[in-house]
Amino acid sequence: MQHRRLRFGRGFRVLLDCRGVQAAQMVIAPGGSEGGPDNRHRGAEQWLYVVSGTGVAVVEGRRMRLAAGSLLLVERGEGHEIRNTGRTPLKTLNFYAPPAYTAEGEERPAGRAPRRR
Repeated sequence: MQHRRLRFGRGFRVLLDCRGVQAAQMVIAPGGSEGGPDNRHRGAEQWLYVVSGTGVAVVEGRRMRLAAGSLLLVERGEGHEIRNTGRTPLKTLNFYAPPAYTAEGEERPAGRAPRRR
């Protein structure tokens, strides 16, 4: 069993992972953004759940509004950007299947899951 308390400080932080899935939290300041058209997870799907705040997701050129309670699936290989369009931090909980990042937040090579200890 693994356990973490969500604190939503700043930026991107990997929370937990196992062979099949990874959880991370992300906080984007008002007016800020993460990603862009070249931001693609070649080896993983990304599920993004908006905990609080408002924003816009641009996935493969298509814009979607985001607000608390929004759930977005960014499929493997899709170019995407998340923008905070509100006045408060945009806080998201993200799941990657399989894990997409190292504990330090660096992207893993496509299809490379973490090693079990």
